[in-house]
Amino acid sequence: MKQLLALVIYLCINVTAVHAQDSAAQVVKWQYTAEYKGEGEYVLHLKGAIDKGWQLFSTTMSEDNPNTRVVLDTANGTAASIVSVTEQGKLNTRKEPLLDNIDISYFEDQVELLASVKLAPGAGKLAGSINYMALKGEEVVGPEEAQFKFNVGADGSLVNVAAGLQESADAAQSLKRSSIILDNPANTCGGTGQEGKKSLWGIFILGLLGGFIALLTPCVFPMIPLTVSFFTKKSDGKGKAVMNASLYGFFIFLIYVLLSLPFHFLTSLNPEILNNISTNVWLNLAFFVIFIVFAISFFGYFEITLPSGLASKVDAKTSVGGIIGIFFMALTLALVSFSCTGPILGSLLAGSLSSDGGAMQLSVGMGGFGLALALPFAIFAMFPGWMSSLPKSGGWLTTVKVVLGFLEVAMAIKFLSNADLVKHWGILKRETFFAIWIIVGICMVLYLFGKIRFAHDAPLKKLKPGRLIFALLVLAFTLYLVPGLTNTKYANRSLISGFPPPLTYSIYGEEAAKGKGVEANVINDYEKALQLAKEQNKPLLLDFTGWACVNCRKMEENVWPKDEVKTIIEDDYILVSLYVDDRKLLPEDARFLFTTGNGNKKEIRTIGDKFATMQTENFANNSQPFYVLISPDEKLLTRPVGYTPDAKAYANWLKCGLDAFKSEGLSNR
Repeated sequence: MKQLLALVIYLCINVTAVHAQDSAAQVVKWQYTAEYKGEGEYVLHLKGAIDKGWQLFSTTMSEDNPNTRVVLDTANGTAASIVSVTEQGKLNTRKEPLLDNIDISYFEDQVELLASVKLAPGAGKLAGSINYMALKGEEVVGPEEAQFKFNVGADGSLVNVAAGLQESADAAQSLKRSSIILDNPANTCGGTGQEGKKSLWGIFILGLLGGFIALLTPCVFPMIPLTVSFFTKKSDGKGKAVMNASLYGFFIFLIYVLLSLPFHFLTSLNPEILNNISTNVWLNLAFFVIFIVFAISFFGYFEITLPSGLASKVDAKTSVGGIIGIFFMALTLALVSFSCTGPILGSLLAGSLSSDGGAMQLSVGMGGFGLALALPFAIFAMFPGWMSSLPKSGGWLTTVKVVLGFLEVAMAIKFLSNADLVKHWGILKRETFFAIWIIVGICMVLYLFGKIRFAHDAPLKKLKPGRLIFALLVLAFTLYLVPGLTNTKYANRSLISGFPPPLTYSIYGEEAAKGKGVEANVINDYEKALQLAKEQNKPLLLDFTGWACVNCRKMEENVWPKDEVKTIIEDDYILVSLYVDDRKLLPEDARFLFTTGNGNKKEIRTIGDKFATMQTENFANNSQPFYVLISPDEKLLTRPVGYTPDAKAYANWLKCGLDAFKSEGLSNR
């Protein structure tokens, strides 16, 4: 389990590094020359100057360890292959504690890689990259990509040319639209201020619910009477006991809030970083695996624990008196209860990163979680007599864990679906998603009725009313999911909009689009939509959306199909949907280096890079869904809006945009 958690941390750091490298210098500076050997054979001389203190991993390191690799670009049909790669320089070896004491091979100060390459006759260029990782103390960077490019001369020799992405004034203007002035809309209706407040309250409540669920787990529930009893007996008087227990509860709350602080630093480096992390394919796949592991643990096959040494060291600090001792008592609770709270926290973490608001939502959600855990300790210290009303620990705690296990499986499928949608693999279509959730629901019902048992379960002698009611609720929800398998008007299951893939991502193909209500005139092509708006003399509705965006699906499946909304969009607007998390690469000649408003350099390589940057640069917002109304000559008609679940309010905002379009003389009709 430690390895899986380390993988997630590594992926988060790695995704951060990839998207922050525009603002950070490469730790190895490379120079490229080529030696022509004749008959299409070349030796590339790749000389690296390594920054002081850094250690560049050797090309001899295995694939499953940090390494350096020379890779050729054959995407454009260039037939080229690497025959061999050798190294020149002082190769060092040692054991690295940071990597579980494996033997590492590395270079310091400088290195030269000699890559023997075979190029097919008629090829006009040779391009590739050095993908390397480097280490300095406990800091690891990479894989960093240093690109090289050579043109083939008339005599067969290779001439080094500028590699990597270049800045382009025309390309930059395609993202930063000078006509769009955010502070000067034609009408002042709309605005995103209220949506953010609602979502923060919503995520706080979800965190609170998660904390209350965690209280009912075997790792936390038995701790309530033990801890309260400790404070009551060890303190001089009831007042002191209440104060200590309240302080204990506050520290529990504080610890969980502090866990979210690093994400605020990430967003200060790059406002799009949390979206990049949440839609990263490998991170979503890692979450899928981890949640399946969590589920198996909840089913009782093994226990997930943090390293025992860590818990012991923290527990030893609890003997210190006063405020410091109480803080370490709270930290000990957080550590020893990890096997039960970890999966719930993981759901909260992943859900917050996938939502608008990012770091702030995560802090609010973690605050709600910590508050729910903290309240019982303070309340029962104030009123110790109430503890007699608590249910006794027993088999019901095991039932809670198993039910959470089934929920973890369902959540795992959501992460797998995110990766599938972003990469358009097509392995988890909407109907397949529903089928798996239905199977999970059936298994949970059978477990609650005692038809399925796990190794630690005793035979169910009597079905208690609470368990029966919950089983019937799960059965009702499972039956509710069944129409999601069909291609009918009932396929849209509004209660869970956003969790399954979109209606159009279906085994039924284009026929499944019926339930969505409104189809975009143009997808991922702003210029084409703008031209269409000019031809038809209609304003544009810009829909900044995402494949893995839950609230986007809610808008598309619950708000857009409403008659008062659908009619306006289809009759009076050109709708263009711009996917900010689409990882499809742009054509090579459409990739470029962009200088952001704060002076950072950003590589625009994918469709998502393009439209995420366009949203941030023009509208100072990076959350989705995000809707903007502009005229064909790119005048802002209203203030943009975000998630607006009230169809009437959304329709009024659309009408306000039409009024501005007509009253400002922007319409020729």
